[in-house]
Amino acid sequence: MAITDILSAKDIESALSSCQADDSFNYKSFFSMVGLSSKSTDQIRKVFAILDRDKSGFIEEDELQLFLKNFSSDARALTSVETKAFLAAGDTDGDGKIGVE
Repeated sequence: MAITDILSAKDIESALSSCQADDSFNYKSFFSMVGLSSKSTDQIRKVFAILDRDKSGFIEEDELQLFLKNFSSDARALTSVETKAFLAAGDTDGDGKIGVE
């Protein structure tokens, strides 16, 4: 399954354009721009499965750094600062990874 089976390619392109510069990524605005905020729980789980490259059931820091590349191979990697902030926001139990919940 491709991410564009769930999210609009046009919305993805617009969201990626908004965070091209280093340290300009904001996960809340990105999720809103690509339409994740309005998707069903099942659709969000499907997107999570795509982002979870090693299929561990979690998104770890190395996968999170490449987050934008899941939406386009030409996208940049997140900076260390962006990655750590994103991880801190999603890591609800402090184990250093993000679960689907």
